[in-house]
Amino acid sequence: MSGNKPVLFLFPTPMVEDIFTASCISRRLFLRNAGMALAAGAVFPAIIPARALGRDGAVAPSNRVTLGLVGTSQGMVNLERCLPLSGVQAVAVCDTDAKRLAKAVRRVDEHYEAKGTRGYEDFREMFAKAGLDAVILAAPDHWHGIMAVAALRAGIDVYGEKPLAHTLAEGRAIVDAVKRHGRVWQTGCWQRSIGSFRRVAELVRNGRLGKISRVEVGTYSGTRELRARPADIGKPPAHLAYDLWVGPAQWTDYDSRVTHSNWRWVLNYGGGKLMDWVGHHGDIAQWALGLDATGPVKITGSGVFATTPPYDVEDKYQCECTYANGVVLSISSEFWAGAKFYGERGWLAVTRPRGGVRGGSIEASDPAVLDEVIGEGETQIYRSDDHWQNFIDCVRTRREPIATAEAAQRSASLGHLGHIAIQTGRVIHWDPDTETIQNDSGAAALLQPAFRVPWGI
Repeated sequence: MSGNKPVLFLFPTPMVEDIFTASCISRRLFLRNAGMALAAGAVFPAIIPARALGRDGAVAPSNRVTLGLVGTSQGMVNLERCLPLSGVQAVAVCDTDAKRLAKAVRRVDEHYEAKGTRGYEDFREMFAKAGLDAVILAAPDHWHGIMAVAALRAGIDVYGEKPLAHTLAEGRAIVDAVKRHGRVWQTGCWQRSIGSFRRVAELVRNGRLGKISRVEVGTYSGTRELRARPADIGKPPAHLAYDLWVGPAQWTDYDSRVTHSNWRWVLNYGGGKLMDWVGHHGDIAQWALGLDATGPVKITGSGVFATTPPYDVEDKYQCECTYANGVVLSISSEFWAGAKFYGERGWLAVTRPRGGVRGGSIEASDPAVLDEVIGEGETQIYRSDDHWQNFIDCVRTRREPIATAEAAQRSASLGHLGHIAIQTGRVIHWDPDTETIQNDSGAAALLQPAFRVPWGI
């Protein structure tokens, strides 16, 4: 697989062509035609609420961003951030669990003090029927590639959770689809929209530590232990569309210890702490180093795998990623959770408090560096003070958001390649330009997804 990017064969999944056809008639086109009918004398209700016309400070329906959600666990955290934003209308939610879906529908209806939010079991139906401008995708990792490409093809802008995809080839398919269909993509690497992380990135980017030689990225450690109650194995509950939940992953019988949030600790569905956190602190490391469009050239790794079935991810791990410029990025489950930069003039470290999306702490070997001013002639990093507002603003303006699909692909590559190095026990030689593993066909095969029939991108 050397010399060329891996080829991911694209073919339509069930109902995908229907999605494309339905999406050709846009919501705004419908509204424009409705306005033309009104001008021609069509009969409409005589009394129209002022808020429906965009008066009294409200945003007119034709200018609102219609928003959907797939995956109501982490997804509701993101949706809650979007509900208060001006000019956003959440219109649909999707989940394979009917109980969670009903709860999410009630929450959105409560926010608007009116019923009308539509609930879907199948994301394909939602993409085809809900009239979405944008969607939040927060399904388990094994769904990221298929769902994302389907949304992008349907003309829908996407806020996608990290990691970008379950495999590197799926991630590249997402990046390509963003470009091909001219869509806006924001990855859920929200630390880029926090002042402390941007501050450290600007200090590093502008040479306040001199030449950087090493970066430590900490990701927390451990897997979730089995719950005290006995496992429910075999027959899924009636309220869960389990076959659709498994989707493109390799089939395994239902196990309550895996669904819903515990899927992350099973390699068939997720990537453990390594893939969960490399999209945060690994992402900040590459952002600060100005490496959003590339990656390391050599990766080594070692780890201890979980021994409590059904969990099989690395419980503890250490990966070393070496870049062409000589910088070594070390990822470990044993480091404190953050990013620590070592340069000629000392070190600079940043992390965030557990459980919060605001704040964050910065430390430096020389505290004076924290007072340094970034001048007008120096590198000014893209500024976003609200990750979700940044996404909605870019949906309207078509500007590129702060956390692009390309940047997410590159940060996710650290985890994917680390996994492969650990699993094979070999040194991985990586070409970041072609995104290929050199001279190791066995390791290279792990870059590609193995979708369950009939699923595919």
